[in-house]
Amino acid sequence: MIINLKVVRVNSDYCEYLRKFDDKVSYNKNEKKLRPFIGILFKIRDCEYFAPLSSPKFKHNNMKNTVDFFKIKGGKLGAVNFNNMIPVRESNYSLIDLNKSAITI
Repeated sequence: MIINLKVVRVNSDYCEYLRKFDDKVSYNKNEKKLRPFIGILFKIRDCEYFAPLSSPKFKHNNMKNTVDFFKIKGGKLGAVNFNNMIPVRESNYSLIDLNKSAITI
C-alpha cells in the first residue's frame, strides 16, 4: 500500500463555511499564514479528509498520544488533532511544498 501524505493550507472562507456546522473547525482567518493541515487521512468520493496541525503548547507535555491526538516528536514540533479533521475538496486547498519552505504552525 502506497501512502501519499500531503500538507496543505485550506481556504479560509471554506473553513468559515464549515464552522457554521461545527464550531471545532480550526480558525484560519486573520492569521499571518493559514494553518497547515495534514492528510489525506481517508477519502470518500471527492472529499479528502485532513487534520489540523497544532503548534507546540505547554499543555501537550502532560497529554498522551491517543486515537484522536498525536504529538509530533513528543510534542516538541506540535501535534495532530485527528478529532478535528475536516472534509475538503481539492479546489479548497493548496499544497505546501515541503522541499521549498519551512512550515510555520
